[in-house]
Order: sequence, then structure tokens, then C-alpha cells
Amino acid sequence: MTKKLQGKVAVITGGSAGIGLGTAKHFVDEGAQVFITGRRQSELDKAVTEIGGNVTAIQADASSLADIDRVYSIVKQRAGRIDVLFANAGIYELGTFGEITEEHFDKTFNTNVRGLLFTVQKALPLLSKGSSVILTGSIASIKGFPSFSIYDATKAAIRSFARGWILDLKGRDIRINVLSPGHTETPGLSVLADEAVRDAMKANVPLGRMGTPDDLAKAAVFLASDDSSYITGIELFVDGGVAQF
Repeated sequence: MTKKLQGKVAVITGGSAGIGLGTAKHFVDEGAQVFITGRRQSELDKAVTEIGGNVTAIQADASSLADIDRVYSIVKQRAGRIDVLFANAGIYELGTFGEITEEHFDKTFNTNVRGLLFTVQKALPLLSKGSSVILTGSIASIKGFPSFSIYDATKAAIRSFARGWILDLKGRDIRINVLSPGHTETPGLSVLADEAVRDAMKANVPLGRMGTPDDLAKAAVFLASDDSSYITGIELFVDGGVAQF
């Protein structure tokens, strides 16, 4: 059976844990040469061992333009091009309206919006004809959550980027889509929400369970592959139905 990403070069930011790590595993299984980035070298080393082969880890902060340049310099040297870019790195933390600080605003927007923008823009010279760009969004692009207004706004901005960029890149044959998870079991969520909170979240999902990185990875493979060759500019919710009411 032909692998869906055979021979393709993929870059995944925030690829050392959670959705990024799950996607890296699937991309490698489907035949891609994968580059992952993350801030902590120890986590990257663990990810490389877990993925098991055909992956290169690069320590980088997604909010640092210098780090982004360094990542693409390495990718260019080792692979020469990018066929799939999964701009997945992002952060979330609580910030109650009325108590929001400049630090909270700047930190969240610098990574989720500014960093993502330059991650994609700086990749343009390396993106091949027919390449796929996947942006990690969230159900927060269309739903509000208490104490998450800044995070929600960053995900709405990402959704807007996709709409604009497919027009800016008309004629380049580059597809850009948003992959938006719902309540997903990741290390980040475990830190933010205890078991009781996660149980309450699960009870609100029509399919009756939390999502997993594997659920998102399967959808990412679809958006990365030729199976979605006539799909661009969409927001694909992988959320068990929770964004639909």
C-alpha cells in the first residue's frame, strides 16, 4: 500500500508533545521526512526516541524570529524544501478579564499569532508547488470560554489568517487550512485542568469522550496529503461535535 506522505518533507512546530508529537508519529509512518521543533531539548530527545526514525529535532522558540530563521536554514540544508508545514506551536493560560496583564497579552499573542505568522511567512521560499500548510486553531475561534478571552482571540486571528493567505498566495498552489481541536487530552491540559474539570468537559462532548493527539494526527494526515488536494481555507473541527452547539 502506498504511503500517503511518501517522500514528502514536513516541518512541525511544537512537535515534542501532545498533538504535534502525535502528528509527527503519523507523518513518519506515512513516509515523510519530519523536522520537529520545541523549546526544551530534553522533551525533543524523548520525542525523537518515541517517534523512532526519520525525524530531526531542532530546539527553537516559536515566538523568536531568529530561531525560526535557524530552523529553516537547517531544513534547507538537509532537505532543500518543505512539502508540509504544520504550524502547531502555541500556548494557553488563564487570564480573567479585569485582571489581564500586558505580560499575559504579549506572551500569548507573540507565540500564537506573531510567531505563527512569521513561521509561515518565512517558510514561503521553501514551500514546494502543491504544498500544504496546516495551522493549529481551536474551537475557541468560535466559542467563548471564561478567563480565556486572549487565547480565544488568538485562535480567531489564526482562522482569519487562513482566509487571507489563500488569496495572497493565489497562483502558488499552496493550500492553507486550519485544524481546530476541541477538548483534547494533552500534557498542557493536564497541567491546566484537574480530573474533575476534564470529566466535566468530557460530559459536554456529544461523542462522550475527550479527543486524543491521535484523533488530531489522523486529520492532519488528511490535510497534508493529496486526499485533500482541492481543500483550502477551511477550518476543520476535530472536537467530537462540541463546537456545533
